[in-house]
Amino acid sequence: MKSTTRVAVIGGGVVGCSVLYHLTKLGWSDVMLIERSELTSGSTWHAAGGFHTLNGDTNMAALQGYTIRLYRELEELTGLSCGLHHVGGVTLADNRDRFDMLVAERAKHRYMGLETEILGPDEIAKKVPTINLEGIVGALYDPLDGHLDPSGTTHAYAKAARMGGAEIVLHNKVLELTPRADGSWDVVTEQGTIHAEHVVNAAGLWAREVAAMAGTYAPLHPMAHQYLVTEDIPEIYEAGREHPHVMDPGGESYLRQEGRGLCIGFYEQPCQPWGVGGTPWNFGHELLADDFDKIEDSVAFAYRRFPLLEKAGVKRVIHGPFTFAPDGNPLVGPVPGLRNFWSACGVMAGFSQGGGVGLVLAQWMIEGEAERDVTGLDVARFGPWITKGYTLPKVMENYRNRFSVTYPNEELPAARPHRTSPMYDIFTSLGAVWGHQFGLEVANYFAQGDEPTYETPSFRRSDAFAATAREVRAVRERVGINEVHNFGKFRVTGPEARAWLDRIMAGRIPQPGRMSLTPMLSERGRLLGDFTVSCLSDEDFRLTASYGAQAIHGRWFERHLAPGVRVENVSDRVTGFQIAGPRAPDVLAAAAADAADAAGMRFFDVREMVVGQAVCLVQQVSYTGDLGYEIFCDPMDQRGLWFALMRAGEAHGITPFGMRAMMSLRLDRHFGSWLREFSPDYSAAETGMDRFVAFSKNADFIGRAAAEAERAAPPARKLCAFVVEADDADVVAYEPIFLDGEVVGFCTSGGYSHWTGQSIAFGFAPRARAEAGLEVEIEILGARRPARLVTEPPFDPHAPRR
Repeated sequence: MKSTTRVAVIGGGVVGCSVLYHLTKLGWSDVMLIERSELTSGSTWHAAGGFHTLNGDTNMAALQGYTIRLYRELEELTGLSCGLHHVGGVTLADNRDRFDMLVAERAKHRYMGLETEILGPDEIAKKVPTINLEGIVGALYDPLDGHLDPSGTTHAYAKAARMGGAEIVLHNKVLELTPRADGSWDVVTEQGTIHAEHVVNAAGLWAREVAAMAGTYAPLHPMAHQYLVTEDIPEIYEAGREHPHVMDPGGESYLRQEGRGLCIGFYEQPCQPWGVGGTPWNFGHELLADDFDKIEDSVAFAYRRFPLLEKAGVKRVIHGPFTFAPDGNPLVGPVPGLRNFWSACGVMAGFSQGGGVGLVLAQWMIEGEAERDVTGLDVARFGPWITKGYTLPKVMENYRNRFSVTYPNEELPAARPHRTSPMYDIFTSLGAVWGHQFGLEVANYFAQGDEPTYETPSFRRSDAFAATAREVRAVRERVGINEVHNFGKFRVTGPEARAWLDRIMAGRIPQPGRMSLTPMLSERGRLLGDFTVSCLSDEDFRLTASYGAQAIHGRWFERHLAPGVRVENVSDRVTGFQIAGPRAPDVLAAAAADAADAAGMRFFDVREMVVGQAVCLVQQVSYTGDLGYEIFCDPMDQRGLWFALMRAGEAHGITPFGMRAMMSLRLDRHFGSWLREFSPDYSAAETGMDRFVAFSKNADFIGRAAAEAERAAPPARKLCAFVVEADDADVVAYEPIFLDGEVVGFCTSGGYSHWTGQSIAFGFAPRARAEAGLEVEIEILGARRPARLVTEPPFDPHAPRR
């Protein structure tokens, strides 16, 4: 065993071996894998081995497609068999909502290049003759779905990695992880100490323990999962073709052929977490005791759906643990707060996702960023607020919902409320219907009268439609108020603060008393953030951006920190309110301790002033598109500030509004939203954010070369706005855009504009055709809806009020 290495990968399951292989594939040969037992020990060896591309996150679906296509390449490279069975997969829908979800997923696949198709009951019967179609509405068919040999596939990854120069050391438990001052690590093992520049935690069931060695917490938990393999079934082995993979969300089960019988597994409601106190180090190739009681209802449902199961005996039961993160996605990337310590764990669908996880992590390590947006699996999507007490109930909820319908407006209840602002009880008393973001409770709308106190999940316009419309009118006609607690906020100070910001941000850095909008770019010119920068002095700046991205942004700032600069995440140390609407100036003037402080504020002005009794930072800007103000204060002052603003606004009809109204209001001004219109998948020139890039400033900002290249040769696609002739459903995201009968783009987001009475969508269209009046079609829940490209926002805050 060598004593130094560039990368030490801890864990010999399919994910660890995939990471090791992809590091060698991308050019790093001085890498090694350390495994406490044998390859596949832990969850890999007892996995059912199924793979599929269906995933509500389009980037995860793409990575799953990459993983599945990789297996043939591995076989050709190594000469080893992965035991591939591309039998195709059928995902069933037994009600309209499930069918709507599958139709929406099929629409996404049109521009992703996935050859899926929607099946009716007759077509399902041809592909799955063993099924009882009672209650089935339709299905989604994917020819890529299938299953493989978990052990053979893992060893193929390992052999490919060895062929690329990697070393694999077995029977070598990691005992300690000690960071050095230069960011490298001493990996203390049973066979000696290894000095590694980078460490990757791919420890699977032991990922929590390995993370703890490094002084951090990995938010994941193992769940006990059970599947059965039947005795031989003549209808199966005499069929002449292999039985397809069937996912039955209504029955919480998946089924496929195994030899001459069937394999069927369950995501049962009475689920069981495992290893609550930690994963024993001596666990590895053991199984858990059979537990038929917890799957009794699921088995009964499966027998009704597949009657031939009743005639088949059970040959063996596989009951073992595997890990989930709170939202079910992997935990991948550089761990915030640590140098050169990487996560590749929480991959509950290792044979669907393991190849993609290995690819993006290797790209991230070697090239500095992945080729696609990895926010959905970034370990930093959970901040330091996450605890074991939050993780466990969310993991159990996710397990139970593994095959459930995923709605665009759904708010899952487990482990909530977790974090709240000082306004939580006041807003609750006013009828707040809560959502959540990054662990924080956020008001979606305020129910009044007979308006619903719970928003029913739906793919169509929800029962919160009328409440949202009421709040939108209040903002546009008078004045609305909501919290700004769900903004990510940073304070940048020091003698080099301005120079540092000029390098980190692509846009103009404002002068004292002013603010500006700016994108933050990666080296490749991809969008990493959409910021406002407020200047209090040349050595004191405030940054505002997405609340959910604060850990990701903080990690980027730390990576690029320079002498003479201090960056503080003050997201939860600064709160306050937004007031917006034509009466907002009157409210601010009435609430300010000195009306002269509020008078004469221009758009993008920033001032410190006393509002009520609180010392506040006030800036004239509003995401609603109206004349408005963001008023920031200390959380201890927030309740007092609320009462001061409400007293001042009473004469003007001030009304609380939530995020549902906010997201409708922003449509009227064609304002984009982070991780919708703006994300690391897109560049500034594609999204129109290049209008905020300060090409004339004398600073070599990160991403400048890429941005200038796109300025010289604009990209082929362009973000556009459309008015859609919708029915009872609006664009959510990723719906395909058709031009002349061909798919030419996709939507990034949309919704209903309650102020204009229009359905509005944003999406990418060919730049050469992106002119006002262009007629396209947008597929919404299986129906192509006429849409027209518009270039002027329908709302002008300076126009006469109606």
